[in-house]
Amino acid sequence: MVKGFSHYWTKKEIRTQLEVIRGNIAPTKVIKNVRWLNSTRKCWMRGNIWIYFDRIVYVGEEVPPKISEKTQIIDGTEKFAVPGYIEHHAHPFQLYNPLTLAQYASERGTTTLINDNMPLFLHLDKKKALTFLDDMQKMPAAMLWWARYDGQTELVNDNDLFSFSNMRSWLDHPYVVQGGELTDWPAVLNGDDCILHWMLETKDVRKPIEGHFPGAGEKTLTQMALLGVDGDHESMTGEDVIRRLDLGMAASLRYSSIRPDLPKLLEELQSMDFDSYDRLMMTTDGSPPDFLREGFVDHLIKIALDQGVPFIDAVGMVTYNAAKHYHMEDVLGMIAPGRIASINLLSSLDNPLPVDVIAKGKTVRRDNVPCYPKIDVDWEKYGFAPFAPDWNLTDKDMDFSTPVGLEMVNEVIVKPYRIEQDLTSETLSSEKDECFIMLADRNGKWTVSTAVKGFADNVYGFASSFSNTGDIILIGKSKKGLQDAFKELKTQQGGIVLLDETGPVCKIPLDISGMISSADMAELMEKERELKLALKERGYRYSDPVYSLLFFSATHLPYVRITQRGIFDVKKKRVLFPSIMR
Repeated sequence: MVKGFSHYWTKKEIRTQLEVIRGNIAPTKVIKNVRWLNSTRKCWMRGNIWIYFDRIVYVGEEVPPKISEKTQIIDGTEKFAVPGYIEHHAHPFQLYNPLTLAQYASERGTTTLINDNMPLFLHLDKKKALTFLDDMQKMPAAMLWWARYDGQTELVNDNDLFSFSNMRSWLDHPYVVQGGELTDWPAVLNGDDCILHWMLETKDVRKPIEGHFPGAGEKTLTQMALLGVDGDHESMTGEDVIRRLDLGMAASLRYSSIRPDLPKLLEELQSMDFDSYDRLMMTTDGSPPDFLREGFVDHLIKIALDQGVPFIDAVGMVTYNAAKHYHMEDVLGMIAPGRIASINLLSSLDNPLPVDVIAKGKTVRRDNVPCYPKIDVDWEKYGFAPFAPDWNLTDKDMDFSTPVGLEMVNEVIVKPYRIEQDLTSETLSSEKDECFIMLADRNGKWTVSTAVKGFADNVYGFASSFSNTGDIILIGKSKKGLQDAFKELKTQQGGIVLLDETGPVCKIPLDISGMISSADMAELMEKERELKLALKERGYRYSDPVYSLLFFSATHLPYVRITQRGIFDVKKKRVLFPSIMR
């Protein structure tokens, strides 16, 4: 039998917890005389909450029969206790790393994150990746994970990655609590039994499947329901939300950097006299650091309150509803005996940012001051090798002869266009919004080269080791600018660099394998903002360059992509121009 997240405490630990109720052992924390949210009855109650290390052992009117000098007593008389918030759709590798995101989120009351496993799956050895999952669970935040079914791009080693042994190990892991998100659903509809097999295996171990269905109509969603998909976060209108609910799915309302739809969705639902929130959730959907300045899930609750959602329902969307969806309400999402001791204490029902946060029994915010413990990680232990390419970009690599380029429609949608400029020249005209673009294997084995229209008007050289696959993206008006940017990227040991002819303009070091940063969230917010401003000054007309970089290779989006295999037509599922071996 596959053990789930509910198998969290050993028999010995549970028997020790029983002794607290019997008065033989003192609790480690007591929140006394607090108004606490009863999530099942949707009402407020007043009483005492006993905690023994990382578990709630009692909630009610009784005081502990035994108190020791080590028992922390928290006066909750003027406070409201709600469950720790749950971000059920996190992408914890958006410049930040899982630890820094967990710290920022937990200090603001989001004590459980359910995370995308894609970078771990693509770049780490299976044993080291699963060890990483186990070790992350030792921190105050509860870090849970997805199991992806597809690479969301064209990979040169797709079959090796999505092998039987790899998929089986991920789905069986107790901290992996969902399958998906299912981005390559067209392949399943067109007969891909491999993905369908893993979807059915996911259901067999009683884990839900998350979809990815932007713009899907009733027929497509009905087929997804038949395939076993349980929920989707891609609603763009109130009608989209209702359609998913009517077909038996859970619907997650999104407020992210590229889809800040939450206020609009709630407004449209309210106009339909909608008042049944039990199958709704909310998500930030992997927003980059700068977008999270106003908060994390606490900010989503505030938006919901401002749109007229009742407080208990707004909190329920990111606590009890999410826990039920993942079959984890026995350990998460409510204040009740047996649950993980993750509790937020609020000063009022107008402000969902807690004044005190307890995460797995540890205080991570006290009297409105963050106090998350410092945690050091040996990233190389898990396989996050330093970014240190032992190859150089040469003039021979500057062959841009592909007749079809990439034209950006917005941050993430890219369509093909016929290139009219002479790409054999050393520079491209500054009067046109076209740049050279190259995707290069991080190990120097291949390159894919063409032009990109709509990214910027005047970029000399730009390089990023932050991408969908961890490969290197180079963009610029000048071929020498591409080479200079690559040299600067190597010197910096990975990250993002923007150069003018006189030198670096803006840099974001990503010191962990060239993909993520060890810097705290505040520093990354500032660096990302600097990058956006610098690119805007050079003609980048959109709002989110981080997602542009991430999705240049993402084949779950239309219409054409630059991938490890070459320039790829998403609709026709074929390589238009293959990658060139070096």
